[in-house]
Amino acid sequence: MADHDLARLKIDRGSLAPAPRRRRWVPYAAIALVIAAVAGIAVRLTAPQAVETATVTSAYPSQNYTMLNATGYVVPQRKAAVGSKAQGRLEWLGVLEGSRVKQDEIIARIESRDVEASLAQASAQVGVAQANFELQVAELKDAETSLRRSETLLVPQAISTAQYEADLARYNKARASVGSARAAIASAQANARVAQVAVNQTVIRAPFDGVVLIKHANVGDNITPFSSASDTKGAVVTIADMETLEVEADVAESNIGKISVDQPCELQLDALPALRMEGRVSRIVPTVDRSKATVLVKVRFVDRDARVLPDMSAKIAFLSKPVSPQDRQPLVAVQPGAIVERGGRKVAFVVKDGMVREVAVTTGARLGDLVAVGGVAPGDVLVLAPGDKIRDGAKVTVAKK
Repeated sequence: MADHDLARLKIDRGSLAPAPRRRRWVPYAAIALVIAAVAGIAVRLTAPQAVETATVTSAYPSQNYTMLNATGYVVPQRKAAVGSKAQGRLEWLGVLEGSRVKQDEIIARIESRDVEASLAQASAQVGVAQANFELQVAELKDAETSLRRSETLLVPQAISTAQYEADLARYNKARASVGSARAAIASAQANARVAQVAVNQTVIRAPFDGVVLIKHANVGDNITPFSSASDTKGAVVTIADMETLEVEADVAESNIGKISVDQPCELQLDALPALRMEGRVSRIVPTVDRSKATVLVKVRFVDRDARVLPDMSAKIAFLSKPVSPQDRQPLVAVQPGAIVERGGRKVAFVVKDGMVREVAVTTGARLGDLVAVGGVAPGDVLVLAPGDKIRDGAKVTVAKK
């Protein structure tokens, strides 16, 4: 083959331009972006919505005419730390905390052998004084007889003047002795009464009808009245008259003008939240606590419950009028913002297990900041101010406040 033929067979690489490389990943990236955007929209549409909630509760119509609220404590107006004027060791105690006692009932005794011995001695002295009195009375009678006889014999001068004067002196002495003996009896009887009082003081009695609140001493303790000495007790028990229980509350002096004596009140105890009791303002203490700028107000129970105990915390609602029987019944109530209109009817959305359920409701009177509602029950959790996106069956989460 000729050389020029071979040259024609060579490939001229410089004359060939490089072919552009195709970017195959671009369509896939675009598809991925579209899928991500769709997924994000789907997640947004299906993710639980954050909502605020309100709890259905029970409310009373009396809230509409409540003028003022206050808090206080139940306090017995008649309360006594019962002890004894006698000093000694407690040998018997007949009550415990919660025991009901009657006035003058014996609740404890202190050892009394020493004062009983003193009483026996004083009683014996009374007997001695009475015997001496009888002796002096007999002596007086004898002296009186002798004096009369001397007076009879003195006129005919049958006896001397000296004899008459001796009989007269004897009579006067006997009469003075009778007076002294009578005074000795009175003194001995007074000593006996003192000894009897000392014995009586070893018996501790209830000063009034009441309930034992605190037991301060036990059998064997040394009882010393008005003493703070070590290992001694001043009072044995504390008793309160439960019929005198009242609620005491400090009311700001700026609000005291809203309160008057015998004003109707509604009382609620923290220990008995379902119990609402009628009360009346019994008195307003005419003193202002300058440190707190408050006035002490006392409210008596009109219909006290036996479960009410001293020192229970209580809430007082001062009312503008007494509570009627129908207003004593609680109503189901909720914040008005939880009720909305959908399709021409009033509905609420109950939150349960992360979902909402649409329920039809009816509304009634306003109860303070709440509104009476039917169709839901106390304790139900409702969506507060539900928007248009809240629908039956929607998933929700409770927003943290």
